[in-house]
Amino acid sequence: MTDRIEPPSAADTPPAPRPPRWWLLLGRDRLAAVAAAVLTLVVLVALSGRLFIGDRARRQDLRASLRPPSLDHGVYGLLGTDVLGRSVLARLVDAAGTTLSVAVPAVLCSLVIGSALGLWAGYHGGVRESVTMRVADVILSFPSLLIAVVVLYVFAPSAMNIVLILAVTRVPVYLRTARAESAELRSRLFVDAARTFGTPSRKIIYWHVLPIVLPTLLTVATLDFCFVMLTESSLSFLGIGIQPPDVSWGLMVAQGRQYLGTAWWIAVLPGVAIVLTTVSATVLAAWARLATDPAQRWRLTLPRKRRGATAVPTEMIQ
Repeated sequence: MTDRIEPPSAADTPPAPRPPRWWLLLGRDRLAAVAAAVLTLVVLVALSGRLFIGDRARRQDLRASLRPPSLDHGVYGLLGTDVLGRSVLARLVDAAGTTLSVAVPAVLCSLVIGSALGLWAGYHGGVRESVTMRVADVILSFPSLLIAVVVLYVFAPSAMNIVLILAVTRVPVYLRTARAESAELRSRLFVDAARTFGTPSRKIIYWHVLPIVLPTLLTVATLDFCFVMLTESSLSFLGIGIQPPDVSWGLMVAQGRQYLGTAWWIAVLPGVAIVLTTVSATVLAAWARLATDPAQRWRLTLPRKRRGATAVPTEMIQ
């Protein structure tokens, strides 16, 4: 009589390996970790820097005009002074708060409005989708920087007006992305199942479609943050953006361009701050796109030299 072989029970089956935490993945990518550290430093400076510098960003001292970067005049003279004797370090800290206070609200407003309209239009389709996309095409037919220049020239330049203009001009970016993703997902089996059980459309979009589209939208928002910040800097450089006595990185570049030959630090240092912030955001967006995609997350566990390979690890096939 042969012994009966029983199948292994669920208790004997080893548990599936849990995916590594996001901070562990970030630690394995040195470039992304450095980019995250730079962005964290910029955010901390923008949020709390003004508490430490007080009024030094606006305090004038003509006797200290155009001092080069040096340690001989204390911490606030570390990056030199401008033509009015104001500390460039203090002005960089103050400008960080102004620049982010324009870029972040503009990106958040365009992200929320554009994503909501895009998910709604893509899920329902038909006339609603056509009308929404035609409105987006009309907005995209005009360069966003040109619209901002015209509107700010007609109305008074202010931080609020800049935020509103940039938010409106960037809505189509999220609208088109969300519409494409939602239109593809509405025919999936899990969406059909939820619709069969009588789930309302708004709940299907919120609970089933949005979680899948959200990583892509956040990646687009990170990249769009760079564009919005550069646009604000360009408007301030042209003189129709942030107005004195407020200061932004773009305005500092505009004010220091005539002293490039004698006091390069006035314009170069805020330009370096813009470049570091935008490059860090771009690098972190590329990393976040892989980290939030279950099908591509395994690439972050490989050495950096092997991430270009297309082979799928064997443990994902089994």
